[in-house]
Amino acid sequence: MDENQKKIWITGASSGIGRAVAEKFAKENWTVAISARRVELLDELAKNKNIFSYPMDVTDPAKTQEVFNKIINDFGNIDLCVFCSGTYERNLEKDINIENIKLTMNVNFLGTVNCIKAIEKYFKNKKNGHISIVSSIAGYRGLPKSSGYGPSKAALSNLAESLYFDFKKYNVRISLISPGFIKTPMTDKNEFHMPFIKSPEFAANKIYDGLIKTNDFEITFPKQLTIIFKFLKILPNRIYLFLVTKILGKLMN
Repeated sequence: MDENQKKIWITGASSGIGRAVAEKFAKENWTVAISARRVELLDELAKNKNIFSYPMDVTDPAKTQEVFNKIINDFGNIDLCVFCSGTYERNLEKDINIENIKLTMNVNFLGTVNCIKAIEKYFKNKKNGHISIVSSIAGYRGLPKSSGYGPSKAALSNLAESLYFDFKKYNVRISLISPGFIKTPMTDKNEFHMPFIKSPEFAANKIYDGLIKTNDFEITFPKQLTIIFKFLKILPNRIYLFLVTKILGKLMN
């Protein structure tokens, strides 16, 4: 391990966006700590000389703290954390499924909170660094058949905005990543047409550029879809609900 390399911790790294981001940062010569529950997938990814596996379940706060302590002990320093653990079960979103909503909030939102709590004192004492939270444009406003996933992403977006103020006084940057449709095992469950869908590698490149080459609070992509969703975000409720009923409601059935 090169002590001069920049160092990053990525959760949700066993597949999808998290895996692609890990590979991108490793390619850019960062030292990369990766975490997820699926040990075999992490071990496969850790064959890369710049990537190191630290399996864990983000819903376990004690284990999350233990893993971060081990990463600091092994790496000596962390410059950037990207938290993108997530779950989504479309078939369980069609009706109000309390157990699914609990699970989704526990993984997507509270799992991220567990990770941020684990690193809070480290970054505040260090007085520099960068924490980035992966949300989704699905969190901008309510969508059909999204009783768990959308609210969990809305909570993450609100959390990032709140933490921005809390960490700024410690010179720690907080950023938010809001992707559109990215081809991953989660989106493979969708049965509707996903406009402007992009590859995980496309997402990883956009995330890397946004985190390293800009100082933007929010990183969104692809541009065509995020422009539409940002426009929908500012519409009055009456117009928004009408448009979604007429257009998105049909597309997402």
